[in-house]
Amino acid sequence: MSDRLPPLTALRAFDAAARHMSFAKAAEELNVTPAALSFQIKSLEEHLGAPLFRRLNRAVELTEAGTALAPGADEGFQALSTAWRQARRVLDTTSLTVTAGPALTAKWLAPRLYEFARSHPDIDLRLSAGLRVMDLHRDNVDVAIRFGYGVDEDLVSQPARPEWLTPVMTPDLYARFPTPESLREAPLIYDDSIGFLNPACDWPTWFRAMGLEFTPGHGTHFSHADHAIDAACAGLGVALGRRPMIIKDVQEGRLIAPFKVAIETDAKFRFLCLPSTQDRPQIKAFREWFFAEIEKTAHMWDDFKIIPVKDL
Repeated sequence: MSDRLPPLTALRAFDAAARHMSFAKAAEELNVTPAALSFQIKSLEEHLGAPLFRRLNRAVELTEAGTALAPGADEGFQALSTAWRQARRVLDTTSLTVTAGPALTAKWLAPRLYEFARSHPDIDLRLSAGLRVMDLHRDNVDVAIRFGYGVDEDLVSQPARPEWLTPVMTPDLYARFPTPESLREAPLIYDDSIGFLNPACDWPTWFRAMGLEFTPGHGTHFSHADHAIDAACAGLGVALGRRPMIIKDVQEGRLIAPFKVAIETDAKFRFLCLPSTQDRPQIKAFREWFFAEIEKTAHMWDDFKIIPVKDL
């Protein structure tokens, strides 16, 4: 039995048929006729010297040899696809795909991207908002903006400014609850998306920073930070808002942050890319824009007292 590999087209036909368990569906995927696909698999079986499928009345199933071959064929073609995409990306200096969480995308990135697009009309920017942690080695993504405590192995990781939280509300609601003490009677909004933070950065923690006791009661809970801030803008209650999520609404007067005390988390946003791609023109341009944009509004919080949560 020869160790010489069979033709790639025959292996591709087998991989598709093994995934679909159907010659017809595999042929459709590969855009060939069922007869052509069957011929490729037959040639592969002759090369191996054993059948890979049992042909049943209206179905097929893998033989023992087919079962042994299928996982490796699938992994091999996935690896080839990844390598091909990476090779194409090396030559691409005009497209840029960025992934970030939905809340940061809605409240910070999207409202500012016109500036990047205006300054770099030659870059074709794609923004992918989602909570799934994408693999920069395998997925078709160039830059990730992530929040948390993540260990960014094998990646270029540049942290943004410290992340903190402070109460925000509409001016009308502030007229009713003008002191930290009065907030204990206010309708409070809870952002459950930061429940993973340890130590916790929640309402009891902020009241403790103010030297006040507080026992959580009823309130409205949201699973996404941007929804919590939108609810605060609508006057539903007082939200404990994170810096990038509140800045635009504070700038434009929909919300105010009147108490000038914030609690700093141990988690941070990080700008991530692969070491092999960090010097590509479009990635360098986006990184420079991202951090410059953060610095544009850093002065807004100069009069705030920022207390690290680990000190509380």
